[in-house]
Amino acid sequence: MNRVDSAILDLTEWFCRKCQVLTGRTNVWLAAQLTNLSIIVYFVWAVIYFWRSDFGPRIALVVFCGGLLYALTQTIFKVPIEVYENNAYRRVAKGLRNPRRIRDAQLRISFLTLAIVLFHPILLVYMYRRANVTLLSYSLIVLTTVVLYLLACDPLPPCTGKVREWLRRAIPSRVTSEATDRVDA
Repeated sequence: MNRVDSAILDLTEWFCRKCQVLTGRTNVWLAAQLTNLSIIVYFVWAVIYFWRSDFGPRIALVVFCGGLLYALTQTIFKVPIEVYENNAYRRVAKGLRNPRRIRDAQLRISFLTLAIVLFHPILLVYMYRRANVTLLSYSLIVLTTVVLYLLACDPLPPCTGKVREWLRRAIPSRVTSEATDRVDA
């Protein structure tokens, strides 16, 4: 399984670098956005469960989600994405590899195994029971797996994305051509 993890990690890093060249956004930024998405999905699920449950579970859910939201504000939401990106840039500039590449390998392999092994049972449960919570749970497992792989990659040095450059070239030329058309008329 270590070889599979290494191959997926190399493929993820290649993909992240291609995306960074195109957009100028790093794997750290992408991981943060996917983390935000998973948090939103979780809280949407909690709200749906809240409306369908009795009074006792509602109170427990509110307390748990309140505690979770407080923990998120003290950890993930406390430091801006730019700080994480700058740390990654400094590490890469020194020639050091991402320590998460080795440190988080067992965690990545566990989540990857979970995502692979649970795919078929969750699909069956959803098809025969129409239990939407199974798809939600599985989507959170897959999002967590993807985020773990994204965080283990090394970014390229800071760069402006090619898409931004293309847009900058296209927009001023169109504005300039419209202005010359008005002058000619």
